[in-house]
Amino acid sequence: MFGINPIPKHTKSLIILPAIAAFAGLVAYQNREQTDRSWSIYKADAESTSYSALDQINTSNVDRLQLAWTHSYTDMKDGSRAGSSECNPIIVDGVMYTTSAKHWAYAINAQTGEQLWSFDPFEGAEGGGVSRGVTYWEGVDRSGAPDKRILFTGGDNLFALDARTGKPVPGFGENGRVSMNVGLRDDPATISVIPTSPGIVYKDLLIMGAEVSELYGAQPGYIRAYNCKTGKLEWTFHTIPLPGEPRYETWPKDAYKYAGGVNDWAGMSLDTHRGIVFLALGSPSYDFYGADRKGNNLYGNSVVALDAATGKYIWHYQLVHHDLWDYDLPAPPNLVTVNRDGKQIDAVAQVTKHGFIFVFNRETGEPLFPIEERKVPASRIPGEETSPTQPFPLKPRPFARQWMTESDLTHYTDAGHDSIVKKFRSMRYEGLFTPPDLKGTLMLPGSRGGAEWGGAAYDPASTVLFVKSNDSPEIQSMKKVDPEQEAKDQTVYDQGKTVYMTYCVACHGKDKNGDEPNYPSLIGLRNRMTREAALDKIKKGGGKMPAFASAIKSKEKGIIAFLYDRPQNSAKVTKQETGQTQKGADKYLNLTAYGHFRDPQGNPALRPPWGTLNAINLSTGDYEWQIPLGNDEKRQENGGPETGQEGSAGPIVTAGGLIFISGTQDRKLRAFDKKTGKLVWQTTLPGVANATACTYMSGGKQYVALSVGGTKENPSGAVMAFRLP
Repeated sequence: MFGINPIPKHTKSLIILPAIAAFAGLVAYQNREQTDRSWSIYKADAESTSYSALDQINTSNVDRLQLAWTHSYTDMKDGSRAGSSECNPIIVDGVMYTTSAKHWAYAINAQTGEQLWSFDPFEGAEGGGVSRGVTYWEGVDRSGAPDKRILFTGGDNLFALDARTGKPVPGFGENGRVSMNVGLRDDPATISVIPTSPGIVYKDLLIMGAEVSELYGAQPGYIRAYNCKTGKLEWTFHTIPLPGEPRYETWPKDAYKYAGGVNDWAGMSLDTHRGIVFLALGSPSYDFYGADRKGNNLYGNSVVALDAATGKYIWHYQLVHHDLWDYDLPAPPNLVTVNRDGKQIDAVAQVTKHGFIFVFNRETGEPLFPIEERKVPASRIPGEETSPTQPFPLKPRPFARQWMTESDLTHYTDAGHDSIVKKFRSMRYEGLFTPPDLKGTLMLPGSRGGAEWGGAAYDPASTVLFVKSNDSPEIQSMKKVDPEQEAKDQTVYDQGKTVYMTYCVACHGKDKNGDEPNYPSLIGLRNRMTREAALDKIKKGGGKMPAFASAIKSKEKGIIAFLYDRPQNSAKVTKQETGQTQKGADKYLNLTAYGHFRDPQGNPALRPPWGTLNAINLSTGDYEWQIPLGNDEKRQENGGPETGQEGSAGPIVTAGGLIFISGTQDRKLRAFDKKTGKLVWQTTLPGVANATACTYMSGGKQYVALSVGGTKENPSGAVMAFRLP
């Protein structure tokens, strides 16, 4: 049996509550609350606008907003901590549906925070990773009775739960679940595909993207549609085209057999009237070296429009050719309506990691602002063939910094400044799209820069798009690797150290201390996780961590020996344990991928602001305002402006004239006047809320709610809801 836990918050005595009573109570509650579905879909609606028409909370009273309730998740064990939470809860008929960082699903009374049920998809085993939410579907069963379901992924399985009870739906797949590993290229028993963002419903279809590895040997990110009633796979769109399919010629002849990535990991948008689903696709794998995938690699880094009923191609536009920078399209496209020459045009707006907004006609894919193909630098790494040009929209202007000079470097100490100046001068840097180089390359905005998975919010009244941006320069340090030669004459422990320094050090650090909350410390791992659980996590990936199954093949003993501090394991590695590489195929790795450009004391090398909130009129392409978002008080100049901070959560916008946004390291939830960008309310949260908020009505009151990550005091994390007194 799967783990069903109908345990109301703070009420241990109700653990034995009969299921029939819980069901009856939930039905009665829903019957009273069938008044509001303004946030019943991830990012508010099928158009991914993150907009709410509610206005009970507005600019005149938001300063009186106060905490209404907190619901703490209950799924952490053994003293571990969930860390970052990225779930955007949905609310249907007075019930909030959400997921924890451990991938458990929860139903919560949206007015009181009382838990109605929870579901453990791992049946007591270790789970976790990023989960940004669930999808709601409703229809009728064979008898004509209402059929309401929660569709979500736990690990590499897609589940259908009865929305009223939290129990798996028997007629869906195999006892309520479908393996996401089935229907891709390789043997399902040898792969693990773990989606991070919820799918989107079109009629009786659930359209799903997936999270796949970003390393060599990754799976292709095919888009798949499942029957919401049966779990049957109804259609598949090959994001890496097969022979005979359009755009196959943009890849090497046999690339469809080995190339990976090109996945929709951040979610998608749907025009329900036209029946068109819009994808935001990621980069091909390997992210930073593409000699084995010469060509433009369609549909990598593309906005793609498909017939939602059949998966048939309609149009596409590629925003980065032959990506070598991990410039995935990081968020669902926003479906918007803009004013152009007195006409209303339905459009698609796509924000990017490198700081652009591309706007297209929704039906034809025609750009609404001019886009230029500009010459960009060529690669100097053997075998690599960069695209000679890249697309640059002429409007709106970039919302992230795309160029820096020595005058932009920080000066916290003389020694620290001298160090980053020396490093800056040593690297190859020719601005945006400087390719990876053996000399080292500076990236700005960086793979965590520009827009992130929280995406943008769109206000239909003003046609203004609000987007959070990061300025997060990083260094690419490329190295040719020969796994067999590196493993020669090594002990098992040293082999593991080599694997760690190749794949893991950029995120978790040389000392294994991590960079919380995004990259957890691995110190003391033996006290938090068994070796078996750790190996499973490494192989399958989860959250920001890709799957490393192919990278550590035949090196599993080594990485576990290194992580669990066993240098006394002095056995030599045999030739059979080194793993195999394709004969004649060179491999290069970015040894500092996703690492910040900092001085020796850990201070950012780039002058602030490091994060901004931007308001851009999509009808004109002009900015309404831009402000720093977040503040690092320790690094703020005396009397100077706020520094801004990195953050992945996105804004929401309301008819009450407000923008709500969290996600910065200062643990603030803030509200801004959407017309001016003026801060009108803020509160300090118990943990980092690296999640996009939601807003809804329940019991006659408007609430603003969001997920908060785990802390020492509350390891599992929580959902917090605010309202007016």
